Amino acid sequence: MEDALAVRRVDRLGVVLVAGGALAAALMPFIIVKANRIAAGKPQLLTQLLGQPTTMVLLALLVAAALAVLFLRNQFLRLAIGTLAIAMLIVTLGLVSTAATPTGSTVARITPGGSFWVLLAVVGLMISDALVKLRLTPWLRVAALALYAALLVAVLRSGLLDNLSIMKEYGNNADKFWREALGHMFLSLGSVAIAIVLALPLGIFCFWQPRLRAVVLRALSLVQTIPSLALFGILMLPLGYIAAHVPFAAAIGIQGIGVAPALVALVIYSLLPIVANTVVGLAGVDPSVRDSAAGMGLTRRQILTGIDLPLAFPVILTGIRIVLVQAIGLVTVAALIGGGGFGLFIFQGIGQTANDLVLLGAVPTVILAFSSAVILDAVIDSIRGQRA
Repeated sequence: MEDALAVRRVDRLGVVLVAGGALAAALMPFIIVKANRIAAGKPQLLTQLLGQPTTMVLLALLVAAALAVLFLRNQFLRLAIGTLAIAMLIVTLGLVSTAATPTGSTVARITPGGSFWVLLAVVGLMISDALVKLRLTPWLRVAALALYAALLVAVLRSGLLDNLSIMKEYGNNADKFWREALGHMFLSLGSVAIAIVLALPLGIFCFWQPRLRAVVLRALSLVQTIPSLALFGILMLPLGYIAAHVPFAAAIGIQGIGVAPALVALVIYSLLPIVANTVVGLAGVDPSVRDSAAGMGLTRRQILTGIDLPLAFPVILTGIRIVLVQAIGLVTVAALIGGGGFGLFIFQGIGQTANDLVLLGAVPTVILAFSSAVILDAVIDSIRGQRA
């Protein structure tokens, strides 16, 4: 009975995905041709591009993907069809953008339209659904992520997508892009690392002192209610004062704007999930295990390091996963106060009404957050699987 209900839910989801993809392909532009980076573009539907052979192949694969979602139960075949469809979608975008670019033009811009993004999302959901139902081992999921990433890198290096606006924006900002990518990684990973050092002992202390637990968690929860941009602004004043009156602080780079307030704010935002998950993880350890260890003569510290933390580690790591994905997204806002990162391109693009410059910052941010989540999920599942 449960299997039948599951099939019905999948079928309904499949109908929604297929209907959404069909409407997007029929009503939304596949590409937008612009005379320059800020000019209003001329939309072209997928049906207007049927004269190109790759478009016909793409439509055939999209129909096959739709039928697979609705009727096919073999997950390997669904995965294969979805992979072919998403590959052809990207190939078609590259070939269509090349054909639509005026010969000799250096200022024309070809932007992916709404139907491309909707179809990419629909086929991506189909692939994700197939991977989940295949129940791959944790590290096979990471291998699948690496394979798709390698295919994307191969397409980018082939030059197939060079006529897209986002690639032209990348070409104009290549050195800055990688510099900001390193800055984005530094702020994300650095803030999480500092938060772990601070939050893990605080979580242990809250577990040992139940009376203070509620106070600490409520205080950290209150911080979470402050909008990120407001917190960045609040920190500018004390850090600016410190930089002006403490020469050593200014010498090591602490300023009212820039990386320092961004890093401090990100660390503050990262404390609650790690502290809360540390408390929950330690509380989930069977008390009888602690009692047995204490009866064997182990000290409180030995019980903590040898029993409590290893058993609570998967729950703590879940909090770290939440924090890392959150930090990767919040770093984009830090660009408004000079923190750098991919947010620099997003806000420059908004200021210049250049949507493809916005995409140059947004797309790698999404990819980085998604990849981090998949990898940490695999680590967590692997640890839990070893203990099952």
